[in-house]
Amino acid sequence: MMNQIELSVPYDNGYEPDDYMMQDEEWDRDLLLDPAWEKQQRKTFTAWCNSHLRKAGTQIENIEEDFRNGLKLMLLLEVISGERLPKPDRGKMRFHKIANVNKALDFITSKGVKLVSIGAEEIVDGNVKMTLGMIWTIILRFAIQDISVEETSAKEGLLLWCQRKTAPYRNVNIQNFHVSWKDGLALCALIHRHRPDLIDYAKLNKDDPLGNLNLAFDIAEKHLDIPKMLDAEVLVSSDRPDERTVMTHDVYLQLLSHLCRVSKDILNTPKPDERAIMTYVSCFYHAFAGAEQAETAANRICKVLGVNQENEKLMEDYERLASELLEWIRRTIPWLENRVPEKTMSEMQRKLEDFRDYRRMHKPPKVQEKCQLEISFNTLQTKLRISNRPAFMPSEGKMVSDIASAWQGLDQAEKGYEEWLLTEIRRLERLDHLAEKFRQKATNHETWAAGKEEMLTRKDYESASLVEVRALLRKHEAFESDLSAHQDRVEQIAAIAQELNELDYHDVASVNQKCQSICDLWDQLGTLTQKRRESLERTEKLLETVEQLFLEYAKRSAPFNNWMEGAMEDLQDMFIVHTIEEVQTLIAAHEQFKATLPEADAERQAILGIQQEVLKISQNYGIRGDLTNPYSTITTEEIAIKWDKVKKLVPQRDSALQEELAQQHANERLRRQFAAQANLIGSWIQARMEEIGRCSMVTGGTLEDQMTQLKQYEHVIVSYKPNIDRLEGDHQLIQESLIFDNKHTNYTMEHIRVGWELLLTTIARTINEIETQILTRDAKGISQEQMNEFRSSFNHFDRKKNGAMDSDDFRACLISMGYDLGEVEFARIMMLVDPNASGVVSFQSFIDFMTRETADTDTAEQVIASFRILAADKPYILADELRQELPPDQAEYCISRMPPYSGPGALPGALDYTAFSTALYGESDL
Repeated sequence: MMNQIELSVPYDNGYEPDDYMMQDEEWDRDLLLDPAWEKQQRKTFTAWCNSHLRKAGTQIENIEEDFRNGLKLMLLLEVISGERLPKPDRGKMRFHKIANVNKALDFITSKGVKLVSIGAEEIVDGNVKMTLGMIWTIILRFAIQDISVEETSAKEGLLLWCQRKTAPYRNVNIQNFHVSWKDGLALCALIHRHRPDLIDYAKLNKDDPLGNLNLAFDIAEKHLDIPKMLDAEVLVSSDRPDERTVMTHDVYLQLLSHLCRVSKDILNTPKPDERAIMTYVSCFYHAFAGAEQAETAANRICKVLGVNQENEKLMEDYERLASELLEWIRRTIPWLENRVPEKTMSEMQRKLEDFRDYRRMHKPPKVQEKCQLEISFNTLQTKLRISNRPAFMPSEGKMVSDIASAWQGLDQAEKGYEEWLLTEIRRLERLDHLAEKFRQKATNHETWAAGKEEMLTRKDYESASLVEVRALLRKHEAFESDLSAHQDRVEQIAAIAQELNELDYHDVASVNQKCQSICDLWDQLGTLTQKRRESLERTEKLLETVEQLFLEYAKRSAPFNNWMEGAMEDLQDMFIVHTIEEVQTLIAAHEQFKATLPEADAERQAILGIQQEVLKISQNYGIRGDLTNPYSTITTEEIAIKWDKVKKLVPQRDSALQEELAQQHANERLRRQFAAQANLIGSWIQARMEEIGRCSMVTGGTLEDQMTQLKQYEHVIVSYKPNIDRLEGDHQLIQESLIFDNKHTNYTMEHIRVGWELLLTTIARTINEIETQILTRDAKGISQEQMNEFRSSFNHFDRKKNGAMDSDDFRACLISMGYDLGEVEFARIMMLVDPNASGVVSFQSFIDFMTRETADTDTAEQVIASFRILAADKPYILADELRQELPPDQAEYCISRMPPYSGPGALPGALDYTAFSTALYGESDL
């Protein structure tokens, strides 16, 4: 815009470009010699002045006479400027008149206009040319100079405004202020754009320019209350309309009627005078300035409300997703914390399979939801900061930290649940093993004890001979030896029962009952054994002869028989191992047992030799009668059968141990197979994490380059998922094989899962951070060089290289960038960048701070000013006004949220747009 206008002749044209100056000076000289020019100016300027003076209830008849005392001149300036001038002098003397005119000229000069050759004496003396020059100066300053669109000059701004308004209309292409207007369609388009009820543009004919111009000017005169300022005859008879005369109509649409009368001039002139056209067209700009201002205000409000509605939608989505995720966690944790054990291995295996399904199918989508929720929260906060809105505070219990805490509780419950499942499966495995062992030993003991009670209660010694009694006594001694040998077995059975009780075996009642029965029987046998010994010892005194050889047989055969039975039990004993070393220990023990077989065979031969000695003595000494050993129930045939069974069980035990050894080798291969893949995957995940970290710290290149690199990383990571699935398969095989440790790797499946989830979360968060930086950069108008400079400064002072600066490093960074920081100012800045007082500043917070101070964002004051325009300067607005100016959805949005206005002069239904606007930006509460 121009700040000053110089008049080198009685009045100037007001344009600064040099190429106008010489032409205007020559034209002015010609006009000064033309009496028609003076008549035309007098009539035009008189009409222009009266159009303003009518607002003050007066008018002028003769322009050079009525301004001579300066009173109406001062009144005219007050009307068109809206300002008060100094109080006029009311005297009628010449010096009073000169004083009033000087006050008017001083006011014009105060507006940046340099008056040349125009003095108060000439105006008071009625100099026509000086008076007309002064009026032209007023028109130029108050009607043309202030036209501006998007901070352009008056001419460029007006041209841009016309182009925008007529862009949708056919046959209109405004490129200048001369030939583009000759056919009259441009003027009709401007009228139709603002008042479509006054003209039917579709019926206009490009080939009828005179008709189009006359139509536009007639409509303006008839419907827009435009006074006539010019005679058509004057303009039509002129070869070229006087530019200043036409431009006099600048502020008012009234000059459109004059354009109608000079339409022949426009048509017949090869190139109409552009300053005249520009002046008349400016009338449209001023006539519709109010509508334009309201439209701008409405657009601003719509934009602000659109941002608010979008943000509220994002907030609602966050609240919904957070509620759903927290509800899922709330339902899942009790399931994971339910540690009620099942009674059988198959039922516990089903629980383990359900847990695997949870890990494979149910949890991964929730991991993605959690990550997306954090990303949405960060994006929303960034949009709120960029749009100068208050930060989003989710409902109580739905903060990102609350979700992270709940997720941590889920992970802890999940880890504990898996450990409990495996521990419980081990316990049940041990229980099944012990229960089977208990049944075998109990059955063997019951088989041995069958008939013993009946034997111990016999009275056979009462009718026996001395030899028979002694035989019975020796037989009883052999039984006592056998009974003592079974003491360890009974204790083993009781110990197994006790362990089953301690491990909470599901059928512990029957075990206890069986164990009690065996113990009761054992006590009864002990009592009966003692009683029978006492009876036999009393009878022994009556008996003298004993067959020592049978007794020796009995004494040696019983322990040997017991050894064979123990060996058979041991050879058939169930075993459970988990490592190669354990099974090798069993194999070594078995080899030691086999090494004792020759010694046992020698004992067997010796026992059989005793029996052979009995037969030999019987034959040698002619002993008759029953040669059955009266002292032992163990026959040589029984020893032979049991010995053969021991020899058969030895290779069977060998085979079972070798099969178990092979199984443990297979388990070891599974361990190594899992370890090899786990070590590769663990290292791969770590390498990708380091790559992502390095990429996020790069200062060269653009954010789009970083985004491209990160997207490539993301594609590589997603493509790597089958390797994780294969490792899950290997892990399942290991669990199904009941393998519980692996010395070949430090990575467990839990480590890999956590690392994989962390990798997915990190790449998603890093991409979101770059997207947020791009969003911030574009919204704040930050150049890539500035963003690189911010990143470089941040990286330099991020001394720990962990993506954050502590407060001292942040202070040093600000000082290096030219900030003069006192303690109070630094504390204020720290509150902005570290609202949670964590003591560190993230890169995003750093970027937000660096761009916040100079951000070109809308403010509450701007929105209040826009509402005030729609409300016609009232401190309140009505619902009908909102519905008239705004789209329906946004009008209802405002109506539903604006509080009632309670100030003075409020009408029923008045709404408080000030409170509503400040609440939008968090500066007040509704």
